[in-house]
Amino acid sequence: MARGLGKGLDALFPTQTIETLQSDEAIEKIQLELLVTNPFQPRKIFDDETIEELAQSIQEHGIIQPIVVRKKGKKYEIVVGERRFRASKIAGLNEIPAIVKELTEEQMMELAILENLQREDLTPIEEAEAYQSLIEKLHFTQEDLAKRLGKSRPHITNHIRLLQLPEEVRKLVNDGLLSMGHGRTLLGLKNKRRIPEVASKVVNQSLNVRQLETLIKQLNEDVPRETKKNKDIFVEAKETQLREYFGTNVQIRKNKNKGKIEIEFYSEDDLERILEILSLEQE
Repeated sequence: MARGLGKGLDALFPTQTIETLQSDEAIEKIQLELLVTNPFQPRKIFDDETIEELAQSIQEHGIIQPIVVRKKGKKYEIVVGERRFRASKIAGLNEIPAIVKELTEEQMMELAILENLQREDLTPIEEAEAYQSLIEKLHFTQEDLAKRLGKSRPHITNHIRLLQLPEEVRKLVNDGLLSMGHGRTLLGLKNKRRIPEVASKVVNQSLNVRQLETLIKQLNEDVPRETKKNKDIFVEAKETQLREYFGTNVQIRKNKNKGKIEIEFYSEDDLERILEILSLEQE
């Protein structure tokens, strides 16, 4: 599941990329006991197996690339390189090569998020939280963020929508028990209180996304039969297209002489997001 960033850090910080942070700087040896993790670290899950493998590599070859830190009182906060820090502790090291930088709180947050987004093993929820943090802290619109990161607008939108899932369901996505497709489909459930229940059913019965879509349609069954009969393959295809575009549930209802399109939203922020998409189309 590749998540390359396209323009990435160079687009956001043309003079302060991870590469420039780690080049042409004095490298210091810092005691591990003086290091603390980055409070803005978007990664919540660290794979124990890969950390162990990295620890073995460090024992054999040492640390090839220094971590980046900033001084905070008598301690050092890790900006880039938490996996190397964790692996070094397992490898039994007492100190680690590091580059000390003077960074603001905002720069700490920016670099921590963007460095992790360049990797390909963030969960969909972690990626969504990283996008949301950049939008909130740097005051980007979703369109701004999409352009700067070389992503499509729907890619950003569909990830951020996952944050509307209940906490226990987000955990299932983080744990790999539900896919991003499952999460997006669950948001189409009209009775939002049933999302955890349906999510548990997906896990227990190993339902794929297509099976979940069928289940959601059954649970949302409140459309008059006359309307359902008039819904042809063309209309259903257009509904699917609009759902993908707006990142939410869309219904097309047709009568003899007229029809209407219903676009669902689940919060004021979600409504603003949809209105923003519509205004961009008008421009």
